[in-house]
Amino acid sequence: MDIKSIVNKWISVSNAYDVEKYLSFFWEDAVLNDPSVGRKFVGHKGIREYFTSYFIGYKTQSELVKIEVNQNVAYIELAFTGEFPEGKINGTFELKFKEGKIAGAKADLL
Repeated sequence: MDIKSIVNKWISVSNAYDVEKYLSFFWEDAVLNDPSVGRKFVGHKGIREYFTSYFIGYKTQSELVKIEVNQNVAYIELAFTGEFPEGKINGTFELKFKEGKIAGAKADLL
């Protein structure tokens, strides 16, 4: 499993606002925890809400700044631009992979 390649494709799909393809990177029961918004998003239904609200809703574009992979976990730093008050802000994702898909994610803003 080439986690770096998967992450790059995931970012590309995110920037294209393709909800179904975005969800295809996650297990059906994946949990996305984002302390910066104070919520956990459970399963495809929750992750769809997260993506629609915070990426599509704010026209967020993501640029990979840094990636480190340790076994089945990717630690990534991204630069986000979009229609939110800051205009540009950095954030992180810790993505836990299982069999080529994201099983859990923790997102946060820097």
